[in-house]
Amino acid sequence: MLRSTKELEHYAIGASDGPIGEVQDLYFDDDRWAVRYLVVETGSWLSSRRVLISPLAIRAPRWPERELPVALTREQVRNSPDIDTHKPVSRQHEIDYLGYYGYPYYWGGTGLWGNDLYPYPMAYGSDDDVDAERLREAKAYVAAEGSRQHRHDAHLRSCQAVIGYHVRATDGDIGHIDEVLLDDQTWAIRYLVVNTSNWWLGHRVLVAPQWVTALHWADRSVNIDLTRTAIRDAPAFTSTATLNRDQENGLYGHYGRPGYWGS
Repeated sequence: MLRSTKELEHYAIGASDGPIGEVQDLYFDDDRWAVRYLVVETGSWLSSRRVLISPLAIRAPRWPERELPVALTREQVRNSPDIDTHKPVSRQHEIDYLGYYGYPYYWGGTGLWGNDLYPYPMAYGSDDDVDAERLREAKAYVAAEGSRQHRHDAHLRSCQAVIGYHVRATDGDIGHIDEVLLDDQTWAIRYLVVNTSNWWLGHRVLVAPQWVTALHWADRSVNIDLTRTAIRDAPAFTSTATLNRDQENGLYGHYGRPGYWGS
C-alpha cells in the first residue's frame, strides 16, 4: 500500500521492552529513492534525543494503531551512535550505525536493499533468535567494508525538507511538491505529489521520482523530465486510499512511461 510520509509523522515506535518515541521525519536516498531511516524523537526517557531507526528493524507494523514495532531494545537504542539530525548524515555515520546494529549495507547490491527488494531479509542482526555466528560475521563484514566505503557520498535527504520545493518541467515552472508517497512494504518512494494550483486551481498530480533529473537543494527546486502540458493534463490525484493499479496504469500510460511494477 502507498502511504504519505506526512501520515507517518508522529507514529509511535515501540521497542521489545517499551516505547522509544515518535517519528519526526524520514530520510530518503535520492539515488535509489527509498526511505532509509526514520528520525525518532525519544522524549524524556532519553533526554529528548533524536535517533535514527532503520526500516530494517521494523516488524509487523500496526497501521490502524499508528505504531511501528521494532526488533530492538531500549538499551540498544540508548547506546546507539550519536548522530546530529540537524546536519547531513555522512556515509561514515551510516557505517558506524549499521556496524553497531550488525546490519548489512543497503548500497552496493542490485536490489533496493542490497540484493533484496524488501528490507526485512537483510535484518538478520536484529532478531532475538539470530544465530550468534551469523551476527558476528555480519558485523565483521560491515567493519571490513567500512574502510572501503567511508569516502563515498551519502544521498540522504529529509522528506520534510523537500515538501514545498518548486517543480520545473522541461519548459518552465509548474508547481511545488505537496507530498511524498512511499510503498509501505519496500519503503521505496513511488511518487511525488505536485500541486499545480498556481496554474490550475486545486490540481494535484503524481510524478515518479525516476523522472527527476536534478534536485537543487540551494534554491529548493526539482527538475522533472516532463513538459508542463503533460503534467497539467495528468489524472488528478486525490488520496492514497483511492489509488489503485488501474489508476497507476492510466497514469503511466498518460506519460508514456513503463510502470515500476514491470521492472
